[in-house]
Amino acid sequence: MTTAADPKHAVATLAGGCFWCTEAVFAEIEGVSSVVSGYTGGHVTNPTYEAVCEGTTGHAEGVQVTFDPTVISYAELLEVFFATHDPTTANRQGNDVGTQYRSAVFVHDAEQRADAERVIAELDAEGVFGAPIVTAVVDAVEFYPAEAYHQRFYVNNPGSGYCRVVIDPKVAKLRQRFAHRLRGARQPG
Repeated sequence: MTTAADPKHAVATLAGGCFWCTEAVFAEIEGVSSVVSGYTGGHVTNPTYEAVCEGTTGHAEGVQVTFDPTVISYAELLEVFFATHDPTTANRQGNDVGTQYRSAVFVHDAEQRADAERVIAELDAEGVFGAPIVTAVVDAVEFYPAEAYHQRFYVNNPGSGYCRVVIDPKVAKLRQRFAHRLRGARQPG
């Protein structure tokens, strides 16, 4: 979703399990200007982390990514998204279980919906994951930024066990598979 007033800033809203992991991945991508961890897809106004973790608000932990589509396309962001989480398990990422950890693409317009559906169909047709993708493609709804201590969690807590055991491997996979997409990787044209 871009606007005529600001064609260099578009928004993607993605849920791929724990938002700490998803934020850490997208923060390293060239063309991404911000990544905010938060909650979306639920029925409670201004949810808290504790309420979302109870699984009663309907929200998913997600991120809102602001990016420059002249540098990286929405479809390319989706490629990173699908490669850095398991889109074949419903309501689960590793040891994180519950609807708040579901895989979902919250689309902001018809173009994003078409891109998401096409990327999923291509990955399924190629058998990339060995199981069908269960990621929901749904209309974007209100996104609530998470509490301040969740923002930039990976950067601010590099020694935490969760960062070392869960997030480090995802970031390493990103750096290996998408080295050409990392900040500073672009060569002058």
